[in-house]
Amino acid sequence: MAQAKSSASKSLLASEPGEGGVPPPRRGRFFRSTSMADRSSRLLESLDQLELRVEALRDAASSMEQEKESLLEMIHNVQNSQDMRSISEGEREELSLTAKRLMGRTLTVEVSVETIRNPQQQESLFHATQMIDDIVGKLVDDLEDSKSRLMSLYGACSSEVPPGPMNQRFQSVVIGCAIEDQKKIKRRLETLLRNIENSEKSIMLLEHPKATAKQLCNNGEE
Repeated sequence: MAQAKSSASKSLLASEPGEGGVPPPRRGRFFRSTSMADRSSRLLESLDQLELRVEALRDAASSMEQEKESLLEMIHNVQNSQDMRSISEGEREELSLTAKRLMGRTLTVEVSVETIRNPQQQESLFHATQMIDDIVGKLVDDLEDSKSRLMSLYGACSSEVPPGPMNQRFQSVVIGCAIEDQKKIKRRLETLLRNIENSEKSIMLLEHPKATAKQLCNNGEE
């Protein structure tokens, strides 16, 4: 009898209206689901904001990586410039030491942005790198042919129609690479072609110092 009265009292209390005749809210399964949805929404919003910051971090690191490459290239060009050969031995030694110091300080900066690749992208990157390395290995033996072949590789990376021949096999290999690797491959080819052009100018200046220097100055004024 006592248990029956207790159950009846609980049922009566549960059915009694609240203030204004409105029944009190039931805190059952539906209430918990709504609370979990709110938490999930907040967590998703936090992760979206973090994703933006992660991508900004990768972009900043990639920019620093490119700046390091650019600085190393410029220091190297100063070290091997014709102007460096045209000054006195004492001045050249002093400037070479400064350039070497700057090179060393630049190399102390370690910046690395790892690219996530699937097995197919990894294989494509390996083949693309190998094709470039094969040409670079023959630069000393045949500068003109190597330059022509590098230009055909660069044309395969360009979104515009290249002025010269394009290596279609290399293009198909690069397309299989990750987007970040495609950008790095293109930057490497640009750097190689610039270095070859600077080397050609240095050779021309050594072979025909007066006439060539005047020609280069005229080209710079155009």
